[in-house]
Amino acid sequence: MRIFSRASRAPRALTLASTALLGAALVAGCGSSSTSSDAPSSSASAAAGGDTVTVTHKFGETTIPADPKRVVTAGWIDQDFVLSLGVVPVGSRGGYFENYDGFPWVQQETGGKGVPAIEGDSINFEGIAAAKPDVIFAINETVDQKTYDRLSQIAPTVVQSADYPDEETPWNVQLLTTGKALGREDQAQKLVDQVDAKFAEAKAAHPEFAGKKLVSDFTSEPNAHYLIGKGDPRNAIFDGLGLDTGDTIGDVSEEKLNLLDGPALFVNGLSKEQMADVPAFQRLAVVRDGRTLYAGSDSTLSGAIAFGGPNAMMYALDKLVPQLANAYTGKPVEDLSGA
Repeated sequence: MRIFSRASRAPRALTLASTALLGAALVAGCGSSSTSSDAPSSSASAAAGGDTVTVTHKFGETTIPADPKRVVTAGWIDQDFVLSLGVVPVGSRGGYFENYDGFPWVQQETGGKGVPAIEGDSINFEGIAAAKPDVIFAINETVDQKTYDRLSQIAPTVVQSADYPDEETPWNVQLLTTGKALGREDQAQKLVDQVDAKFAEAKAAHPEFAGKKLVSDFTSEPNAHYLIGKGDPRNAIFDGLGLDTGDTIGDVSEEKLNLLDGPALFVNGLSKEQMADVPAFQRLAVVRDGRTLYAGSDSTLSGAIAFGGPNAMMYALDKLVPQLANAYTGKPVEDLSGA
């Protein structure tokens, strides 16, 4: 698995491979349910039926063919949202959590087959074109006008709205946008309601969560810490529980390690065992007092938090809520390093 900070999650300066792109962007509509994106392109039949859906985003509008069969996800986590709606992409962004196909909700949605990966450290235009998509999702990705235009030459492309910073679209907005584009708005809304109900249940059971500080350390090396703050999708679980994830964002040097201290700390990317031999870290009160939670880099919990689709969020809530409650009430915290 790879873990990147929000600022450096993927190398942006790599030269993109040259590609022979498909000619004109597909224009046509939205529609009925399907359970797999493994079928031939439906663009022609959709156009004939005249049934379309239009999604508005930061570069304007995208018109999508009805009942798109071949879905490609070019965003870092977009496949998790497409899968939750019962559609298995014919290609998805590779290189981020190589164990993704083994996550339980992915196994369930794909019948154990997983999702085909389109490899590349940056958007692989040639690989995407080869998958012959009816629609491309690149909501959780930093997409400029040039990249959008290039993707749109391959197939209608859905990116984020201008309402949020790049790669920071809230999970519910991303899910509803994906549902609209796939003609599955009702299904998307039901999933939003299901997750919201789970948040409400947890907050009602644990009033101690309200406004409590939670420091979120997204890291991959024992002496390299990167804080993520409120509004980052990787903090959606904690924000949804009413915790205060703060506004401090960025690398933390050893001299400023006290920024990790507080009522509770969550370390995403390293296990408790991996951090045991780091003296400066072990001196933090939040560590000494046992108020630190860990999710190892290969853990399903770490992946659930990173991808953040509705099924991933419900998995993470089941694991995290009891241990967060223990941390805030002075009870022993179970090690979630391998959860």
